[in-house]
Amino acid sequence: MMDHDKRLILKTALITGVALLFLVGMVTHFTRSKTPTNPTPSVVVQKPKPLKIATYITQTGTMVAYNSVDLVARIEGFLMANKFTDGTYVKKDTVLFVIEPKPYLDKLKEAQASVVVQKASYAYSKAEYERQKRMYKQNATSLNNVEKWSAQAEQAEAEIAKAVANEDIAAINYSYTHVHAPFDGRIGRHLVDPGNLVGNGKATDLATIQQTDPIYAYFNLNELDIIKIREAAKASGFKPSDLNKIPVYVQMQNEKGFTHKGKLDFVNTGLDASMGTLEFRALLANKDNVLLPGLFVQVRIPIGPPKVELTIPDPAVQYDQAGPYVLILDKNNIVTMSRVTIGALQEGSRAISHGLKPDDKVVISGLQNAILGQQVTPIQSGTSA
Repeated sequence: MMDHDKRLILKTALITGVALLFLVGMVTHFTRSKTPTNPTPSVVVQKPKPLKIATYITQTGTMVAYNSVDLVARIEGFLMANKFTDGTYVKKDTVLFVIEPKPYLDKLKEAQASVVVQKASYAYSKAEYERQKRMYKQNATSLNNVEKWSAQAEQAEAEIAKAVANEDIAAINYSYTHVHAPFDGRIGRHLVDPGNLVGNGKATDLATIQQTDPIYAYFNLNELDIIKIREAAKASGFKPSDLNKIPVYVQMQNEKGFTHKGKLDFVNTGLDASMGTLEFRALLANKDNVLLPGLFVQVRIPIGPPKVELTIPDPAVQYDQAGPYVLILDKNNIVTMSRVTIGALQEGSRAISHGLKPDDKVVISGLQNAILGQQVTPIQSGTSA
């Protein structure tokens, strides 16, 4: 009886163990079959496009007013009026400030009267001198009288010159009572309110006016860029006198293209030894006053005729400490890196001088999915995923 029970217990345990093993196997099978697999990441690729690209040198520049004048009070007096609205454009010779004109007008009238008096005195002395000369010939007067009236006539003539000079000075001082715009331009805010004493012992700043049409763009080029420009100018047959024939293009920070065209106007005499750069200046028309003094702009100078180059979208170019590079796919769609030499940027397309072949598959979008050495799924630019 005991042996029968033991066999029954062993048989039951064996069956239970097999069942458990079967259940574990089934659970493992279904669990594995339901585990998701990570799909291969996708990137957008494009072959380099050949485009005709002009070669440029591009540098950051600063806009500077063509003329800038600090308007000052050159005479002493109370400021009577401001004749303009702050920050507006004014025409040449427009009266901007009036400084207590009456005292200076009175001095001008006094000087003018002095001229009249001196001219009358000279006329009398001259006439008397002529009369004395005639009387001397008739032995009716002495030589001493003739010489006396001759000296008085010369003195009276000198007094006229002195009175005229005083009149000119008085007229100039009177003209300073009305401060005019020296050119067409935009005037800043007034610095002194009417009623204040100005010009008391020193010139008082009243406002600043700037001429912005035309306008200058100043920029600096390094030694390598200077050599390129000189070689391009020489190849084009330019002479030093042809400086203003070299075109210059300007782009503001919010613009997509170099829409402002000007000409090279000035090149400094030598390089700045501390910076290794040379100062250039361009002159541009600015009729709409879009370009303002102080703006930072991109300045571009062409240094050669357009030529066909391979191009890719500019965002596809990446940079690290070693310089620019692009990500391309090999025949197995494995992500690799190619160091490139970049050229000019034209309407969003970056010229690549070296480092790419026409059939390369360049990653232009989905760069976050492109990990070096990893396989990706390429999607041709212009098609949907």
